[in-house]
Formats: sequence, structure tokens, C-alpha cells
Amino acid sequence: MAGHGADEHPHGADRLCDAGDRVYSRAVRRGRVPRRDADPVPCLLELALLHPDPDDMDWLVPTSPQEVMTRLLRGMYDEVSASQRRLGSAVTAVEWYAGLGRQVRPVAASAEGPAIRVLDGLARIQAAMDEATRACTTEVLTVQPGGIRREAELSEGLHRALALRGRGVRMRDLYTHVARHGQGLLTYLELMGDAVEARTLDEVIDRLILFDRTVAFIPANTDRTMALELRHPALVEYLVTVFERLWRLAIPLTAPLPDTGIEGISHREQSIAALLAEGHQDAVIAERLGISVRTCRAHIARLSETLGAASRTQLGVRIAQAGLDGSQHSTTPLNVPGQGSPSVR
Repeated sequence: MAGHGADEHPHGADRLCDAGDRVYSRAVRRGRVPRRDADPVPCLLELALLHPDPDDMDWLVPTSPQEVMTRLLRGMYDEVSASQRRLGSAVTAVEWYAGLGRQVRPVAASAEGPAIRVLDGLARIQAAMDEATRACTTEVLTVQPGGIRREAELSEGLHRALALRGRGVRMRDLYTHVARHGQGLLTYLELMGDAVEARTLDEVIDRLILFDRTVAFIPANTDRTMALELRHPALVEYLVTVFERLWRLAIPLTAPLPDTGIEGISHREQSIAALLAEGHQDAVIAERLGISVRTCRAHIARLSETLGAASRTQLGVRIAQAGLDGSQHSTTPLNVPGQGSPSVR
């Protein structure tokens, strides 16, 4: 009964429902009401505004309005007192936290900046990079994904590179093999002289720039309009380790790419074959190697022709037989058409 009344009459004695008001007023005027009159308004019993007549349980007698008023005022007083106690506790807590705040020494935080900072917009990224360049004294490590570097990309950071070279800072850059064929990169390296050492790989990680092994910059979105500035020692050290391992695997820009050992198949086509064997689509392969999809498909066509494959399925088999899928070269002879080796870079 109590639950039923609470659902239908969600109120207190200070705001009776219309039906409850009528029944209680009638009980006060008459001194009592039949129990059945209170059936539609169980809230009156729940709020102790009506209670059974001890002389006749079929009747209900009202609690006097004066007692109800006293009860309401006492409840309001208790609520106000509780609010005052909570307010006092909150004020005490605020004063305590304020005292702790005055004890904090912000020197260390302001000297090095936050461990991770989001740079939103090219202007903020450039400003942060310029600041890191000015503070750099020893070494810069960079990973530059993509294919042939455009002149605009190289000239964008040229002023920083020249400033670093002027202070004797050493620079090491990692590129994809495709970047070897860009005249802009060759001109840039010639201009920088022995201040920059460059190596290349089939594919590299996303863009990374490390200054003095204390601050790193990485992209925060695909179009590179946002970046993360990282100063957390553990994160920076991890990125340095990744760079150093890639560096050991990379080939110096001044050294030729190794021969594949298979006549008519270039180093790039060997890389494409390995990625095809992993099940990657043409667009993914092109992005990872830093070439266009059109160029990637041209290499796949040459690869099919060289291996004598008439379909993609047969090409996969031929790639595995030739050991171009990353395994050791197979001793199974291939029936490669007797054609001259295509001139492929």
C-alpha cells in the first residue's frame, strides 16, 4: 500500500494533492472520516495526516493542523541546519585546498612545459618547432614518410635546418627509398653538407622529429594540421629507440640499393611483392611505399610479366615460389619469359 501511494502521490505534507486536500479538510471539519474515503489517497496515511480511530478501526481521525505545522517547521529547520553544516564543511575544505595551492612551486612545470601538449593549427606547430630549434644544441632525428619530397616541404623547414647547422647540431634523416629520386632532396642534402646524414627504407613510420632526445613532435591527425609535442622522458626514449632500430636497418643515401638476386625484378618491385603476399590492396601498398597508386600498378604489371603470371592469383603463387614474399628464395626454377630486364627504378 505504501509503495502504491508513493508512486501516485509523490509529495509531502507541504503540498498535498487535490484529493488529499479534500479528504483531510473534511476530516478536520468533521473530526473523522470513513476509512474507505482515504482509499484513493493513501498519501494521507503515509504522511501521518490521518490515523486509525482507536475506538473504531473503520474510521480515520486527523492529526491536528497545529501539529502538522510544527512538524513542517521542524523539518525546514533541520534542512537549513544541515545545509549550513555542509556549507561550513565546504568552506573549510576550500580553505585547506587553497593553502595547498599556495605551497605548490610552479618553477619546474613552467621550465619544461607539460609532458604532452596538443598543437592545433599550422601556426602553433611552426611556433613550437621554432622554439625547439632554438633550444636544440646537439642532435635532431627525423622520420619523413611519403615519396619524393616536394620543394615546398623542404624549403618549409630550411631556415631551421640552417640555424641548426650553424650551431654545429648533427641531423639524421630517414626517408623511403622513393625519396632518392627527388632532385629537391639531393639539393637540400648538398646544401646542408656533412651536418645531415640520410638513410632510406622501403617504408617508414609516420612523421617524427626529435630534438636533443628531450622533445618529440608527431602528427595528431591525418592531414597534419594538429600535432603532439611530447616531453615525457619515457615516451621520448621509446621514440628514440624506434628511430635507432630503423636507422640500423636503413641504407645510406650514398649507397646503392641491394640487388634482389632475381633478374628483371627491382628492389621496389621486391617490396611490392612482399606486401602483395601479405594481402594488401594496391592503394595501401602505394601509401606505405610513398608512390602513387598508378605507379604501384605499373610495377605490379611488370612484376607479373617478369614472373610469367597471367592473373593476380598466379602472381601470388609465383611470388612465393621466387621467395619474394619474405622467405628465402626457392630453388624451384621459374619459367620466366626470355625478355630483357626492364629498366625500373
